[in-house]
Amino acid sequence: MPFLDLADLRVHYRFDGLADKPVLMLGNSLGTSLEMWEPQVPALSARWRLLRYDARGHGSTGVTPGPYTIPQLGGDAIAMADRLGVERFAFCGLSMGGMIGQWLGVHAGARISALVLCNTAALIGPPEVWNTRIARVRAGGMAAITDAVIARWFTPEFIARSPDPVARLKAQLLATPPDGYVACCEAVREMDQRSDAARIGTRTLVIAGTDDLATPAADTRWLADQIVGAQYVELPAAHISNLEQPELFTSALTDFLAS
Repeated sequence: MPFLDLADLRVHYRFDGLADKPVLMLGNSLGTSLEMWEPQVPALSARWRLLRYDARGHGSTGVTPGPYTIPQLGGDAIAMADRLGVERFAFCGLSMGGMIGQWLGVHAGARISALVLCNTAALIGPPEVWNTRIARVRAGGMAAITDAVIARWFTPEFIARSPDPVARLKAQLLATPPDGYVACCEAVREMDQRSDAARIGTRTLVIAGTDDLATPAADTRWLADQIVGAQYVELPAAHISNLEQPELFTSALTDFLAS
C-alpha cells in the first residue's frame, strides 16, 4: 500500500490508470475508505489517472488529534496533490468528500478542472444529531452506530437484494478508527458553507439521491442552484448512490467529465 508523508499526516493513497491521463481525485464519505469507489474504478481508470485516498482519520491514513475542520481536510487534498506533483485535477467527492470538494471549489478553484459533488450539502445539522452520534461512538465504538448508519446509507430494498456490497461497506465503517470518525463528525458539525457556495466557479456536477435521508435531495438541489452553470442529476438511491446505482452513477460522472 503506498503512503505519502505530509507535514503532520501519513496518507494512504492509490493510483489506477495510465500515468499520462488527466488526474481524477476521489474523496471518500464519512466512515468509509478509498475502497468505496471500487464499482467505478474500471470505467474511470480507463480514461483518467485515478487518484483515491483515505481521508484523515479514515482507512489506513493516520489519525491525528481532533477535532478536524473541513478546511483542514481540504488542505490535505491539496498537500497530497503537491507532493505527488499534480498541479491540476478533477475532484469527485461523496458526502464528506463532497464537503471537501465544496471547499476546494471555493479556495483552490484554479487547481480544479472539474468538480463533482455527490450526496452532500453546504450545511448538515442540527448539531445535536452529531453530538449524539459522537457520544455513542465514544461510549461504544463504531459498532454502536453501524446498523443505524447503514439504514440511512441505503434504501431497504437495496439492503435486502444486495447483501454483499452492503456487507463490504459495513466492514469499512466498522474498521474506521473511532477517534478519526469522531474528529470528522466534529468537522461536519461545525461546517456551514452556504455563504460560500456561490463562489464556486469551477465547472460542476451535483449528484443527489431521491431517497437520501442523510443529505436530502432538496438540500443537494439547493447547493446546485447556488453554483452558476452547475448540472444536477438525481438518482433513485439513498446516500451512498455510487454503490446503490453504480451504472447510473458512473454514467453520469463519465458523461460530465468527458463533455
